[in-house]
Amino acid sequence: MGNTASPPAPESLHETAVEFPDNKLLIDLCGEYDRNLAEIERVLGVQIVRRGNLLAVLGEEAPTAEATGVLNALYARLEGGKDVEFADVDRELRMGADDADSGALDGDQLEMFKGGAVEIRTRKKLIEPRTDAQKAYVKSLYANELAFGIGPAGTGKTYLAVAVGVNMFIEGHVDRIILARPAVEAGEKLGYLPGDMKDKVDPYMQPLYDALNDFLPGKQLAKLIEEKRIEIAPLAFMRGRTLSNAFVVLDEAQNATSMQMKMFLTRLGEGSRMVITGDRTQIDLPRGVPSGLADAERLLGSIPQISFNYFSARDVVRHPLVAAIIEAYEADG
Repeated sequence: MGNTASPPAPESLHETAVEFPDNKLLIDLCGEYDRNLAEIERVLGVQIVRRGNLLAVLGEEAPTAEATGVLNALYARLEGGKDVEFADVDRELRMGADDADSGALDGDQLEMFKGGAVEIRTRKKLIEPRTDAQKAYVKSLYANELAFGIGPAGTGKTYLAVAVGVNMFIEGHVDRIILARPAVEAGEKLGYLPGDMKDKVDPYMQPLYDALNDFLPGKQLAKLIEEKRIEIAPLAFMRGRTLSNAFVVLDEAQNATSMQMKMFLTRLGEGSRMVITGDRTQIDLPRGVPSGLADAERLLGSIPQISFNYFSARDVVRHPLVAAIIEAYEADG
C-alpha cells in the first residue's frame, strides 16, 4: 500500500478510479496503515492504488466492480457520521455493497429496516449484521414471536439475539430480558464444582454476561440484574414459570433434552418473544439422550409463525481460522 503511481497493468485487467472529495474521510476509509484497503485487496484479489483523493482499483472486471461498490458503501457510511472499523469492512465484503432488500416487516420495527439497513441500537453500541444470514436472522427476530437460530459457533446467533433483546427492552417493547442455558458442558457435573449454586452456575452463563456487557453500561446492567429485570439462569430454573412481556433467549439449546425443550417452549406468555439458539454439532448430552433442539426442528418446522434461521461456516465472524476449522470438521464428518 502507499503507492503513488499505478504499476503497468496487463491488458486483461480493468482499472476503475473512484474520487472521494473529503480527504479526512478518505483517510478513515483507508484505515490505519491502509489496513482496510489491504483487506479488500486480499479478499477480492484486486490492487488499490491511492492517487491524491482518488483510489484506483485494478483487477478483473467483476471483482473490480465489487471492490468499487464496497469502497463507495464504506465512504457513504463515513459521510453519514458513522465510523468505519475493520468489522465494517468485513461486513461489506460479506454482504455486498449493493444490498437493496427493503426487508419489509409488520409492526413497530419497520422503520429500522428502511433502505435495506439492518441496525440494532443498544446503550453502548450500534450492531449491524455482517452476513446475509445474520441479516435475515435479525429481521426474523423482530417479525416472529418464536425464532430459532441454528449453526456453528462464532456465527453471532446468541450475540445478535441478546442485542435485539436489549434493543426491545430499552425501546419499551418488553419489560424483562431472560437468558437461559442448560447447565451441561462437556460432561462436567455441577456438583463437582466448588462454591454455592451461583458459583457453580455462573461459569456456564458467562457468555451471556459478556454479551450484555457489550450492550449496556456496567452500573445499569448491575442494577437491572439486581431488580430482576434482567435474569440469567439455568434452563432448569424456568420450570413452572409463565414468561410474559419478556424477551427470552435459550442458548446452547442442543444440550436441552426433549422434555426440557417442551417445558421451555411452553413458558411463552403474552407480549413475549422467544429465541432458541444452538449448534447441532456440539451436543454434550449423555450418550443415548436425544437433543431437544433436533426434536423441535422436526416437530415445529411446519408452523408458519415460527422461524428457523440457519448459519454455516461462511457466517463465522470470529478469527478467519475459526471458519477454516469448522469447514475442516464438517468435511471430515
